[in-house]
Amino acid sequence: MPTVEQAAQRRLLTESTRYNTARCLALCLLSLLGTGAGLLLPLAIGRALDAVIAGDDASGWVLWCAALVGVMAALDACEEVLSATTAARTTLWLRGRLVRHVLGVGPRATARFPAGDLVARLVGSAAQAGTAPAVFAGLFAAVAAPVGAVVALGLIDFWLAAVFLGGAPVLVLLLRAFTRASSDCVARYQTIQGDIAGRLTEAIGGARTIAAAHTERKEAARVLAPLPELARQGLRMWHVQARSQAQAVALAPLLQIGVVAMSCYLILHHRLSVGELLAAVRYAALATGVGVLVGQLGGLVRAKAAAGRLAEVQKEPATRHGDARLPQGPGTLELRGVTARRGGRTVLDDVDLTVPGGHTVAVVGRSGAGKSLLAALAGRLADPDRGTVLLDGVPLPDLSRAELRRHVGYAFERPALLGATVEDTIGFGEPRPDRESVRRAADAACADGFVRSLPEGYATACAAAPLSGGEAQRLGLARAFARGGRLLILDDALSSLDTVTEHRVAEALLRTTPSRTRLIVAHRAATAARADAVAWLDGGRIRAFDAHERLWRLPDYRRAFEQLEDEEGEGAKGAKGAKGAEGSEGSEGAEVAQAGEVAGMAEVAEVAERAQVAEVGVGDVGSQGGERDLRGRRGREGGA
Repeated sequence: MPTVEQAAQRRLLTESTRYNTARCLALCLLSLLGTGAGLLLPLAIGRALDAVIAGDDASGWVLWCAALVGVMAALDACEEVLSATTAARTTLWLRGRLVRHVLGVGPRATARFPAGDLVARLVGSAAQAGTAPAVFAGLFAAVAAPVGAVVALGLIDFWLAAVFLGGAPVLVLLLRAFTRASSDCVARYQTIQGDIAGRLTEAIGGARTIAAAHTERKEAARVLAPLPELARQGLRMWHVQARSQAQAVALAPLLQIGVVAMSCYLILHHRLSVGELLAAVRYAALATGVGVLVGQLGGLVRAKAAAGRLAEVQKEPATRHGDARLPQGPGTLELRGVTARRGGRTVLDDVDLTVPGGHTVAVVGRSGAGKSLLAALAGRLADPDRGTVLLDGVPLPDLSRAELRRHVGYAFERPALLGATVEDTIGFGEPRPDRESVRRAADAACADGFVRSLPEGYATACAAAPLSGGEAQRLGLARAFARGGRLLILDDALSSLDTVTEHRVAEALLRTTPSRTRLIVAHRAATAARADAVAWLDGGRIRAFDAHERLWRLPDYRRAFEQLEDEEGEGAKGAKGAKGAEGSEGSEGAEVAQAGEVAGMAEVAEVAERAQVAEVGVGDVGSQGGERDLRGRRGREGGA
């Protein structure tokens, strides 16, 4: 009974073969014709030899031999070309299918598989699995040749085939043992390759940190640590193949000697001619020629192992969407009984939170409290293990993908600058905003000035734009501002901005998106102070939902920011230390460090100013009560 993984593996191989049905049939036909020509050649040579011995004209048989050799060469060339193009076509199909699936799964894919391992699967494993259709066709020919040779021996004389078939079961057992032994070591070999690729990707991504810490040798040793095991599995593969070949080579001569001995006996009894003896010897060699068969089986084993690695990726279910549309509404966001687990740990535990439409709510908490996970759940970049997330009363899974992405915008701490040019980066997404909207968004994110100073302005290629971390973050904010919709989620998207720029961006955020609901993951007290309310995450739950100036009276709340500022300061020092190693990247570290110092003074001043107007004590405030108080506070501020 095959396991679920084996069933998925076979299904993927079957689908890739069906995708190339016509080509596979053509390959099988070419293989069959080539095998047929190869089986006719010994017969033609034998007849030519008999004609020469008998003193007859052998020119006709010689021409037949030449024609068969020419046909075999032509068929072999066609088969090679068709096999290569079929493998390339299948690889392209597999990669396209897997890439679409990975993007459909979303962030869960990189959570399930390390980025380097995922790339290794999509590139290397797809190429190996792509050879499967051609390998199947080649295996057909590799099996057809020995079977045809045994049939030819039987046509020459029944006893020749009987002698060979007496030892054939042992040969079959050897091939079966080879397939089983090689399957395990090939799978292990490919898994270790993926592990090395994952470690290498991590090291390349952290090159600045490695340089600053001067741990190049240590990281190189970590990346290459699996190499000895990789070498062991590689040697094991060679040993398995060598042992199988040696066993087959030891058995094959015995079978051939048996056929030759029987042929000599039949000649002595005048039941075989010299030409038939020559043909029988050649057919015996074809019947025992397991080298080609072992090679094809090895290719099939590698393709199956690679298909198994691809099937593991496919097994991760893609995100499913409904077909509902949002009703008219202000963009009210609700989390009801949301629980989310990551790595066997409950990060969010039965969270209830209501963000009123058109309001700004900051999410704060200690490092590891689940702020980014909550932000991901709010816009359905991830799904909770239990509970429901709603936008204007509609559960997010019920919305169509287009409806969801049209009304929910994101900005991240480290935005991916996708797009050929800076303008493409800001306008990235469907539907794409017009040029005027892109310019307004860039101006709101304080990015228009430095973009216009680039060599080609908005037409500058992103790869050629020397952007600091803060500038890249501003482009990410501009991309979020350029999108319409009801809900804007900023996942620590202001962390790399200096205090002045952060203030300007925050003001523009409130000015340019007055009708949008804003959920901001905040690491700075100044950012939280600008929000209408704060959702304080602690221990996987919402500990309080209230105004920042009220929560600031709680020592635990203040300590949460102190921890985040300490971590930010350490990160800034590390980036600053990398300046000598990586040039312009280090200047961004200095920028962050300086911004952290200035921000600290600005935060103290602003918090003190806000604290003077706070007259209500702080308790554990639920989200609904906080919402009522929030609306009342906004009304009082508006009246003032």
